[in-house]
Amino acid sequence: MTLVLFSCATSKDILYFQDIDSVRKQQIQAEYTTRIAKDDLLNIVVTAPDKTVVMPFNLTLNENMMGGYASSQSLFPYLVDSEGNIDFPVLGRIHVEGMSRIELTNYLTERLNDYVKDPVVVISFTNYKITVLGEVRNPGTYTMPSERTTILQALGMAGDLNIAAERDNVLLIREVNGVQEHFKIDLKSAKIMNSPFFYLHQNDVLYVAPSASRIAQGTNTASIWSTTLSILVSAVSVVSVILSLSNNAK
Repeated sequence: MTLVLFSCATSKDILYFQDIDSVRKQQIQAEYTTRIAKDDLLNIVVTAPDKTVVMPFNLTLNENMMGGYASSQSLFPYLVDSEGNIDFPVLGRIHVEGMSRIELTNYLTERLNDYVKDPVVVISFTNYKITVLGEVRNPGTYTMPSERTTILQALGMAGDLNIAAERDNVLLIREVNGVQEHFKIDLKSAKIMNSPFFYLHQNDVLYVAPSASRIAQGTNTASIWSTTLSILVSAVSVVSVILSLSNNAK
């Protein structure tokens, strides 16, 4: 059944970036700036040549420091609250929503200059996650090792698309200014590399739709199972009647 359903598929149905030759000389224009959002968890480490001076500016710190940096396990992450703020030691409440990681780093470094000589601020996201669903080999939610994550890397982590996936019908669900928005992505076209969706944002959801043949296969399979079950029920009923007649004859 599967062979029949997919035998009509061609390279135009399956290959990515089919127009790559027409865009290969263009510089990638996709913008990439991850902005801090509500409910983000941030690791913020402050260090300086004088290690004792920076201790008040770290939420939790092990007694032993490694080169001035605490391990990620020793830090208590900062939660961006519903108003987009964090409570930072000594400096107090800071509005961080909408800032990039670099912008917040520069802001804190400037503020800390009043308290610490030559401060170094290192910031990272601890909950930078992407969810991939639908026609991929390993659907699920993945923690990204880097903010600079492309849609191709996310699909690669999910094991790539199944052969039955609609490559020109990938749905991206993204929260923009507190509103859930959705966008259709065509992986058959290399133009995705120059789109604002090439780099993913934290909490993005990708849904890969199944092809019409895949849906038909699922429908046919369900129909076959339903028919098989009906036959088995009928067979059991016939056997029951035969046994009942046999016992009455005795």
